[in-house]
Amino acid sequence: MQCATHPTIETELTCSRCDKAICPRCLVYTPVGARCRECANVRRIPTYNLAAGTLIRAAGAAAVSGTAIGVAWWWFSPYALLYVFYGVLAGLAIGYAIGESVSLATNRKGGPPIQAIALAGVVLAWSLRSVLLLGDGYTARFVFDLQSCVLLVFACFIAVGRVR
Repeated sequence: MQCATHPTIETELTCSRCDKAICPRCLVYTPVGARCRECANVRRIPTYNLAAGTLIRAAGAAAVSGTAIGVAWWWFSPYALLYVFYGVLAGLAIGYAIGESVSLATNRKGGPPIQAIALAGVVLAWSLRSVLLLGDGYTARFVFDLQSCVLLVFACFIAVGRVR
């Protein structure tokens, strides 16, 4: 017998509900047996079902929290000796704050688009801090130091993890 969707493929498989011929590419495993895509009623998990409004709320939350954290980061940057000791903790806090704000704005939705938006919020905070420091007359060596780059990596890791 021929597959209903792919007529060039020979198969012995049938849907356990409607008895339509299906090939291994059309097959969907369900708890009650092999089914065709129509009978399996394949849907995305609601956590990963993203509407345009959800993405806009996520982008807004990332922009607001990234701007606020970037300004706070700039404010405390002259105290660079604290970065050596508290750099990892600051990175964790920055990533958590931005990731959590995006997560709350999207009603705990997740997925790669939301992760990219949270990552963009962290990069926005770091970029804003860097621009403000360069505007204050600090050298690029101070602005792009190893501690702030390590802090950025930790913040990105935690922010993406919060909206997974």
